[in-house]
Amino acid sequence: MSKKPDPFDIELTPELIVRAYQAGIFPMAEDADDPDLFWVSPEMRGIIPLDGFKISTSLRKTLKKHPFQVKVDTDLEAVFDGCAEPAPERETTWINSTIRRLYGELYRRGLVHTVEVWDGKELVGGLYGLALGSAFFGESMFHRRTDASKIALAHLVERLTAGGFRLLDTQFLTAHLKSLGGIEIPREIYELRLADALSHAGDFYAWDRRPLD
Repeated sequence: MSKKPDPFDIELTPELIVRAYQAGIFPMAEDADDPDLFWVSPEMRGIIPLDGFKISTSLRKTLKKHPFQVKVDTDLEAVFDGCAEPAPERETTWINSTIRRLYGELYRRGLVHTVEVWDGKELVGGLYGLALGSAFFGESMFHRRTDASKIALAHLVERLTAGGFRLLDTQFLTAHLKSLGGIEIPREIYELRLADALSHAGDFYAWDRRPLD
């Protein structure tokens, strides 16, 4: 990981966050109690090729038969809370008050989106990320029921494909994402793919307007 500390005392604004993503950089925090952010530009970048998303036989059955309702953009704060919960692979979260403030404003501007998996009135899984051009930058996901985060990710891939997106950035590659088709590419190749994706328009809501069989 390559951390890029900010050499200047620059006010963190939604506009600065957008410019950072456009330059291939994203912010993180050390933990939830630290209000500061640092800039990250990994030498190897995780992505999921939209035509390479892997659906196992068991997940395919789950996607056809699960009892949950998938929604988008209805409750960012609840998704933040879910993503910030301790999990086996992480004891603390990097989603701090500054992240919540900045991404909350970008959500209100229509640039940050959520995919939410609901069981009645209970949020059981989901994810959030930032959409610019035809690039979607996945930030974090969580599950409280088996396969709920996979359901959210599968829906995201289908939605991005329908909307003409060209890049699904996962920042880093975990074993979980690798099992779903995630790969790593060098920063130089990522920047080329990013430039291409930013030069085209994606439509996050095209999936909602698709003709029903």
